[in-house]
Parts: sequence; structure tokens; C-alpha cells
Amino acid sequence: MTDERHRERQQRLKEKVEARVSQAQETRGILLVLTGNGKGKTTAAFGTATRAVGHGKKVGVIQFIKGQWPNGERNLLEPHGVEFQVMATGFTWNTQDRESDTAACLSVWQHAKRMLADESLDLVILDELTYMVAYDYLPLEDVLNALRNRPHNQTVIITGRGCHRDILDMADTVSELRPVKHAFDAGVKAQIGIDY
Repeated sequence: MTDERHRERQQRLKEKVEARVSQAQETRGILLVLTGNGKGKTTAAFGTATRAVGHGKKVGVIQFIKGQWPNGERNLLEPHGVEFQVMATGFTWNTQDRESDTAACLSVWQHAKRMLADESLDLVILDELTYMVAYDYLPLEDVLNALRNRPHNQTVIITGRGCHRDILDMADTVSELRPVKHAFDAGVKAQIGIDY
């Protein structure tokens, strides 16, 4: 390809991008869903949280299906004013106690509802929320109402596999991570600071 053809192609691309940017004029918070069977949903959400904090935004985090093991993201973000509320019961396949898991979920959900009503929070992460809806630990309509009635400028990120269709329909942005290859499948142990 000649330099001239390259410049022409890049100019056309620039014009398309600038046209799309000029059309996007609405300012409001968005609902972002990170779903799929691939690794990296929570990591992506915390990348956004780190970016938000770096720009002086206020962030709150709710973690479902997390235990009490070390959490590098929390170690980094909590000293910067990020509130964490963690279900702290661990994986539901370990607890195997539906009643206890439901109670723990509903307890941390109260903090989520508080955050979703807090106009001072720019970003709320609902990590692994999809499982709570799928396992029927949380009433879907309660979740939808809290999302629907959140402050106008608040962005919410929901992570987890198998996101309910009604949440997907409500979302502004949905990204699906798909597995191509995973070290764990080859017998490589999860590593602190890399995998969690």
C-alpha cells in the first residue's frame, strides 16, 4: 500500500470516528454488564474502578460469592476511599447451604441498595450479581427496580456468567468474555496477585 492510499484510508476512518463522536452527546451513567464464561470479568470491572478513582470519582463495591481470602483490588482501592461490602461466605458450591447463602446475599444486598441510591457514588460494582439472580437468592424485580431508580449520573458494572435477559436488555453496554484457553485447564494453580 502506498503512503497516499494509507493516508486516504486513515482520513476516511477519522471522519467516521469523528461523526460517531459528535453524535454521542448525552451525559449520564451507564449500566455495563461483563458476562460470559471467560476469565477477566471482575478484573475488567476493577480496572474501571481504578480508572475512576484515578480521576477523583467515588466508587463502591459489592462482592457476591467471595470469601475471606486476600483481595489485591481491595488492598489497593480501599485506602483510596472505595467502600467494599463482601458477602464473605465463599463459593456457594463450598457452603452448600441455600438458606445461609440466601441470608448472606440479602444482607449484602441491603448495602448494594444503599449504594445504588447514593448520589455521591459515581460508580458501583456489583461483582458476581448474576449468580445471585440465577440461584434465586435475590428477587429479579428488586434488582431491576434498584438499577432503574439509581441516580442519573451513576454508572453500574455487573459481572458474572449467565446474566438474566432482563438485565441484559436494560444494560447500555454488554461485553461477553469467552474462553479460548486457560492455564487452570492445563493444571496451573491460581496465583495471588495474578488470578486473585
